[in-house]
Amino acid sequence: MSEIQPAQAHGAVDLKGEKDWQEFDAAALVGESLRFVSGEPDGDRFRVRYYKDAQQQLQARIWFGPETQGPPEHVHGGAMAAVFDEALGLAAWAAGYSVVVGNLNVSFRNLLPIRQVATLESSIASVAGRKVLVKGILSSGDTVFAEAECLCITIPEKKFQ
Repeated sequence: MSEIQPAQAHGAVDLKGEKDWQEFDAAALVGESLRFVSGEPDGDRFRVRYYKDAQQQLQARIWFGPETQGPPEHVHGGAMAAVFDEALGLAAWAAGYSVVVGNLNVSFRNLLPIRQVATLESSIASVAGRKVLVKGILSSGDTVFAEAECLCITIPEKKFQ
């Protein structure tokens, strides 16, 4: 995991992945449904870049801009929850499951300073019938900011017609 990286509000933000990560084109997979969190790559809310690691799990680098502020100079818990909603649902899609989020539980561990880059690591924990359980950790270095479990429900194919 990388250390917290300061970033300028309107400047360049380093969202590079680890050396064994391959960039992942999330928008090509799920289209415009990513607009709320990662739809403005140069905005002041979120900046997100997705990757797949060597085990083909979805990872993300996220910059939390000034528009995500909750407590003074720190990210609002709802902003972190929104990132988990997008990233963990996307992790299920990237693993081949067409899903919607049925339940998202977020446990907040530490305050996350705004204008920082953090890493969201995800993993598919289990699959049982239509239920796909995805877990995630939002961290930087040794600091865990939040952990989440996301119960995703697969969408029957007929709904896409």
